[in-house]
Amino acid sequence: MKLNYKNTFLVGLAFMSIIAFWQLYDNVIPLLLTRTFHLSEDVTGVIMAADNVLALFLLPLFGKLSDRTCTKIGKRMPYILIGTVVAAILLNILPVIDNGFYNGLTSVFFGLVPFVIVLGLLLFTMSVYRSPAVALMPDITPKPLRSQANAIINLMGAAGGIIYLAFTAFMYPKSKTEGIEHVDYSMLFVFMSIFMILCVVIMALFVNEPKLSSMNDRIEKEHPEWDLTEESNSGTAELPAPVKKSMIFLLLSIALWYIGYNAVTTWFTTYISVIMGEGLGGASTCFLIANAGAIVSYIPIGAAASRFGRKKMIYFGTILLSLSFAVCYFLTTTATTITIPMYITFALVGVAWASISVNSLPMAVEMCKGSDAGKYTGLYYTASMAGQVVTPILAGFLLKNVSYRILFIYATLFSFLSFVTMIFVKHGDVKAERVKGLQNFEDI
Repeated sequence: MKLNYKNTFLVGLAFMSIIAFWQLYDNVIPLLLTRTFHLSEDVTGVIMAADNVLALFLLPLFGKLSDRTCTKIGKRMPYILIGTVVAAILLNILPVIDNGFYNGLTSVFFGLVPFVIVLGLLLFTMSVYRSPAVALMPDITPKPLRSQANAIINLMGAAGGIIYLAFTAFMYPKSKTEGIEHVDYSMLFVFMSIFMILCVVIMALFVNEPKLSSMNDRIEKEHPEWDLTEESNSGTAELPAPVKKSMIFLLLSIALWYIGYNAVTTWFTTYISVIMGEGLGGASTCFLIANAGAIVSYIPIGAAASRFGRKKMIYFGTILLSLSFAVCYFLTTTATTITIPMYITFALVGVAWASISVNSLPMAVEMCKGSDAGKYTGLYYTASMAGQVVTPILAGFLLKNVSYRILFIYATLFSFLSFVTMIFVKHGDVKAERVKGLQNFEDI
């Protein structure tokens, strides 16, 4: 049995468009809220945290709803197609409101209230089809091949982020944005909407969801030995006290490193515009290099985890992340432009994040029995979302009331705290089997 790489790449187009969208959301929306609408950093943080609050409730809801949906084009495809089209339309309304408000248009259609309403509808729409898009891969992929398929899906997500960042760095370099009171980002939003629609249209044209899902169901019925839900592995018993303690500290670590890392991804664009006078292009180049650093390090990190264990690789990742953020503080507060050492440091941030993300989810799943894997995967994402809810608000409050210079101090502190809490994780550190190629990406 071999993985159908063509179908997997096609299914991954939806995830590619989703990751590209969130890069735009994190990079640009804070700029519009603080510069055009002159919101304080703490209020902006509350708005930026809204997507994660919605995700806590809506992702499981629409995942379950799509499980129960039955149409001629499949159970996931209606959510993906309708969600993408509506999101693309709403996306292009945002710069219209932003530009109109800046140019002095005052009506019910231009202002902070309509901007926030449209933004809320956009975030709701993204939550509608995010879970169905992710669930499509296991629907059409036999269980033994899902690790390889998941590797491809995550690689395509990274590629989507790089495409967005490359376009942004080209269209909005510092030379075009420096000294300008208001930047028109309409072209960026148009590009993103076209990119999203193009991705899902290609997927819909070449992926026959009902046919592929039916074929996969038939294959899995022929292999009952793949089913891990036997009574002996029911997972209904509560975790033993020592294992539960390890799980709690692992979930706490996950929340802490997301608090540190997400503060930078949310506020860095605004931060360097205030501290260094850099624009969106400079920030996008830094994130592009961080993504590249992560991508090139996934395979070596997978190999290292098989030799040294996952916990040690997370130690490595949290320490490297803490040191990298500390170096970023000195580089950004002692220079007026982005320098080569800063690019190198962001590449190391990518390596650190890859080392953490590749190894943390398997540790959580390793502590439970097979049939509880979904439950503990859910706990993993709940912890990560909780961190991402807290940090835009908390970091925004500190940036406003203390100083913008505190951003990387904040990120360094929480990254190091995640290293400390990982010391108390005593279970789940089963060394991964050494695998080759794309399988090293499976837990990204």
